[in-house]
Amino acid sequence: MTDTEHADTPSEKPVLFALIAVVAIYAVALFLPATAGYFQPAQHESAHEEHAAPHVFAVLPFVLLLGCIAVLPLVTAAAHWWESNLHRFYVAAGLALATLGYYLARGGTSAVGLTLEHAILAEYIPFIVLLFSLYTICGGIRISGDLPAHPATNAAFIASGAVLASFIGTTGAAMLLVRPLLETNRERKKVAHTVVFFIFAVCNCGGLLTPLGDPPLFLGYLRGVDFLWTARLWQEWLFVNSCLVAIYFLWDRFYAYPRESAADVRLDETRVRKLKFSGMIPNALLLFGVVASVAFLDPSKALPGTDWHPPVYLREAVQLGLVAASLAFGSHPIRKANQFSYGAIVEVAVLFVGIFICMQPALQILHEQGEKLGVNTPHRFFWATGTLSSVLDNAPTYVVFLEAGKTIPPLEGDPVFELPDGRIDERILAAISLGAVMMGAMTYIGNGPNFMVKAIAEQSGVAMPSFFGYMLYSLGVLLPILAVMTWLFI
Repeated sequence: MTDTEHADTPSEKPVLFALIAVVAIYAVALFLPATAGYFQPAQHESAHEEHAAPHVFAVLPFVLLLGCIAVLPLVTAAAHWWESNLHRFYVAAGLALATLGYYLARGGTSAVGLTLEHAILAEYIPFIVLLFSLYTICGGIRISGDLPAHPATNAAFIASGAVLASFIGTTGAAMLLVRPLLETNRERKKVAHTVVFFIFAVCNCGGLLTPLGDPPLFLGYLRGVDFLWTARLWQEWLFVNSCLVAIYFLWDRFYAYPRESAADVRLDETRVRKLKFSGMIPNALLLFGVVASVAFLDPSKALPGTDWHPPVYLREAVQLGLVAASLAFGSHPIRKANQFSYGAIVEVAVLFVGIFICMQPALQILHEQGEKLGVNTPHRFFWATGTLSSVLDNAPTYVVFLEAGKTIPPLEGDPVFELPDGRIDERILAAISLGAVMMGAMTYIGNGPNFMVKAIAEQSGVAMPSFFGYMLYSLGVLLPILAVMTWLFI
């Protein structure tokens, strides 16, 4: 059994007590004279400004870590070993220590401290707390039922998930809807294409409109992109997701559904149960609280209508408090029915602590030399960001190209977005956002929820396509849609 597989839902009490303790310690520290100053918002000196660009070999740990994430799950001899979150942590922590050793040799303990402050305190903690909050609260909501698995029904599931993804995250929307979708289709034999289109839209392309939608956009938000900025990409979002839903409906209506056996169709029509929503109270309200905390408790911005800046980590403390409320007042039987466990979020946490540290040299190099890469137009930024997001994790890929984009002089006549440590052509920022979010759907490894949904589908008896079989879908369906989108909008 892997770390992400559990027969029983883990006990909530230890996690609940830990959350209460963390929030209480924060509240006490906030008002202690000796520590209160630390929580005042401030612009910390950037590691990019403190030192010249590192040597290119300093990027090697980052490349090795991303290579391990991409390749080890596919190598038969290593796949089982890699399934353990402890083993993933050994790899991530070891490569992170190698990166910190480089900074120690180069600039002493001050360089190490500055790197950790930038990577962990400023970015990793807000990033992982948000994902943990959305993941855990959504785990307390259950949608059950068995509708007739008509093409229109499945298309409605996919469309609804694409809408939800921008507001409760691609992970949250996928975990909320994949099980009722599979339950609805359990009498059908041809289901793999339905799950693939679900991955395209719900796990990736739907999460474009807010920083809550996909991890790359939240990293952009932490680096100064306004909370509502990506909402202006609604036309691209609408075009891509409408095309996916329409193509899926035509595929299922005229090809897959007619090939189901008459016996399976009759069984599907007779085994019908209405959708039932459980755990909405209190969890739907708590999800709204998470959204509000991200929108209004940014320590770098004053609360709207006031001159008050929220203390550092108040946003994260509020989110952890909302998770504690979900665990304390939500239903344990619902979590058990959802087969909820912390394995998936632990996997993200242990890998990304290494990613955030190891990517610092790459970010510094791009900050200094990004304009020399030859990626200097919106179209090139879209395809470069998207191509790497297809085979690497899309969150660090977004950050790398965001740094590169800040080194490109804005094109004449284009609007410019002012970031705390630079400025970027808004067309380039849009291209980077679109490439990271939407082309993360090109492979199973482009975005975390992709593999999670694949695993859940296979556990339910769906014969999912192989790594390269999945790419036949993405190259044949998704890539042409994205090519037309770039021609129309970028």
